[in-house]
Amino acid sequence: MIDRMDHIVLTVRDIERSVGFYRRVLMMEPVTFAGGRRALRFGQQKINLQTLGQEVRNYAGVGSGDLCLITSWEVDDVLAHLAAEGVEVIEGPVEKSGALGAITSVYFNDPDGNLIEVSKYF
Repeated sequence: MIDRMDHIVLTVRDIERSVGFYRRVLMMEPVTFAGGRRALRFGQQKINLQTLGQEVRNYAGVGSGDLCLITSWEVDDVLAHLAAEGVEVIEGPVEKSGALGAITSVYFNDPDGNLIEVSKYF
């Protein structure tokens, strides 16, 4: 029934601050859609951003996101890039299990405390 994920939504305090972080640290493409809403595109997916209370159909909370992003980079290159951007790694590299098998993961938080996992399949 389900083929793939199209987008997720993160609730943040400051949308433009988040756009800057994801553009700079994860090299995502900022986009504007639907009357000025902001998102970040990568591959065939995107992350939509919202502020607390903007969407009344869910029980979102700032910093409650937890997502795993797959990279083609070597883990050492990811670590070097994060260090150069001043991002504190809170765990990793560690071996984990992804949707398609074993991965090596590095964890850090975005400016709102959302947990970001950048992983490479081996």
